[in-house]
Amino acid sequence: MATAAGRQGIGGSGGGGGTNSGPFARKPADQLVEDTEDGGGLRKAVGAVSLTAMGLGAIIGTGIFVIIGEAIGTSGPAIVLSFALAGLTCVFSALSYSELASAIPVSGSAYTYSYATMGELVAWIIGWDLILEYGVSVAAIAVGWGGYLQSLLDSVFGVNLPDAIAGPPGDGGSVNLPAVVLVLAVTGLLCVGVRESTRANAFMVGFKLLVLAMFIGLGGYALLFHHGGGAGGFSPFATHGFSGVVDAAALIFFAYIGFDAVSTAGEESEKPQRDLPIAIIGSLAIATIIYIIVAIVAVGLAPASKLGDSEAPLADALKLGGGFGSWATDILSLGALVAITSVVLTILYGQTRIMFSMTRDGLLPRGFGKLSKRQTPVRITMTFGILISVLAAFVPLSEIAKLVNIGTLFAFVLVNVGVVVLRHTQPDLERGFRVPLVPWFPIIGTLLCFYLMSKLEAETWLRFGVWLVLGLVIYFAYGMSHSRLARGEDGPPAEQPAA
Repeated sequence: MATAAGRQGIGGSGGGGGTNSGPFARKPADQLVEDTEDGGGLRKAVGAVSLTAMGLGAIIGTGIFVIIGEAIGTSGPAIVLSFALAGLTCVFSALSYSELASAIPVSGSAYTYSYATMGELVAWIIGWDLILEYGVSVAAIAVGWGGYLQSLLDSVFGVNLPDAIAGPPGDGGSVNLPAVVLVLAVTGLLCVGVRESTRANAFMVGFKLLVLAMFIGLGGYALLFHHGGGAGGFSPFATHGFSGVVDAAALIFFAYIGFDAVSTAGEESEKPQRDLPIAIIGSLAIATIIYIIVAIVAVGLAPASKLGDSEAPLADALKLGGGFGSWATDILSLGALVAITSVVLTILYGQTRIMFSMTRDGLLPRGFGKLSKRQTPVRITMTFGILISVLAAFVPLSEIAKLVNIGTLFAFVLVNVGVVVLRHTQPDLERGFRVPLVPWFPIIGTLLCFYLMSKLEAETWLRFGVWLVLGLVIYFAYGMSHSRLARGEDGPPAEQPAA
């Protein structure tokens, strides 16, 4: 059972259903951890290496294989500075995630941290936000996967999928069948178990890192020996000035999204206080270094104007500046397919763990979060897999995908604020990692997030607001009255039969 002192320290007035209930009641950190024990938690089966691979699996995807082209068109060769600036922006939030993940090693990420620091209503809002962010993200990424598959099949086998099954209505097709196949396949893997999922992800991460290493090696050889007579270069460096560098950084910031998904695995980590900070900060650092090196090679090989118009900028860089044949392009396309698959796996995994935490807290029907014999939330995973596959199959996501941006930044803001609040309310809570220079680092992280949010379109804010209003209706109609915290149900929930 959670101690009374622990509840008083963060809940404000004890853990009963009367005085510590309502929309602004906070759930003690020790109670959050206790809820994972005695049959109420997920299987501990993930180590530091697998967690780091999970972070790289979520981060390295369409950003480096696709978005880099558009960003280079905005910044020119100064894209190198844009990647560094975007990575620096993420560092402050990554530090905050690391501290909270090591202090509250529970599935749920920003949802759980907000519950412990700012109360149930804020936790619900961010949890509802993350459900949208992760779900739309998976659907959008799956649609992109279908495009790469079509390109690879055409290049290698001369096979062209009929337009009717290669894209959703509005994009020249009737249904995006490749996207459906991908989402359902990943859903099945996640239902099998977390250990199997992380092993598969580790393999995919290793493969896409090898593909990027191939690009760096071939591109570096071409630059050193002028193979193919590349027309790239670093002069002029900042073709659109400092504003171009900042605009490109705002764009490719979203190539870094994903390291936060590591924190959703806190409950399944074998040594969370040590491994989670290593994985969060380590995956972000490795991705940043890779991004900068890839950017240097790409702009050295080909003119920024050419790459800015390309849908496959890395492949085109090798063609234009290295003179390499279609085999290099095919390998890069295969690497992009594998990279996107690992992103879908990691993000869908994170979404199911956030929903699981919300059902365990009673804010959503508890039966929905029932675990299988292998201790995986099968009902949640299958439900999300089906819904997301339908979304990817029939809905063009060019506009709604922008909701991913605002949702992620909103979560980052609350995590940075949460570090400051928890330092004040529970200064003696055991932490495996501590953010330096609190409150200044979290404040800087918060301000940077607000700055990037201010660059988003008004339509994005409107759609985000509509989604949050719908969430509030559900909370006040169901979640508030069924909350375990409001009902004074301390300790882990009663163990349910395996699904």
